[in-house]
Amino acid sequence: MPKRQTGWNEAKISRYIKEGRGQGELALYKPWLTIQDVPSSGRVHRFIGWKTSREHHLLSDLEFNYHCFCDWAENIIDIREQFPLERELTLKIAEELGINHPTDKKTNTPIVMTTDCFVTMREGTSIVYKARTLKFENDLNDERVIEKFEIEKCYWEQQGIDWAIVTEKELPVTFISNLKFLHIFDNYICA
Repeated sequence: MPKRQTGWNEAKISRYIKEGRGQGELALYKPWLTIQDVPSSGRVHRFIGWKTSREHHLLSDLEFNYHCFCDWAENIIDIREQFPLERELTLKIAEELGINHPTDKKTNTPIVMTTDCFVTMREGTSIVYKARTLKFENDLNDERVIEKFEIEKCYWEQQGIDWAIVTEKELPVTFISNLKFLHIFDNYICA
């Protein structure tokens, strides 16, 4: 079996765009990254969402927990994980902020940055979008993590979309445990 290609170059980015990654809504959305595309230091999750009726690719337990929370919320219409940011804009923002844009260490290719969770929701009679980055609280002490979040924050501000960081502290533990059980049971029965 061939070794997985985890590096980034312009040809791979073009191929992902042609495949429709990061495009579509609800059942037609294709995440920019899938669990096969990135090496993981923790657990990954792949399951069918209730709202979208499609397979979701979540790269951590925290992403899975937040996704379960959003999938249950009545006011949330769509959940798009690993949502890509326009690279030309993130490169410009990084330059303006004096921050090194994330690049592939081997090819020196600027990567396409992603937001962990991009939701469409109802607020009263309006439809709004919210971008959420998920990070364990301990990881917020890393200066490089904060620099990348600055790029992401500025990107969403320029788009006029609410952006925030969600840590494990914002999620109700018992409620999330129950939702995870329901999701796992539901995916097991439907598989």
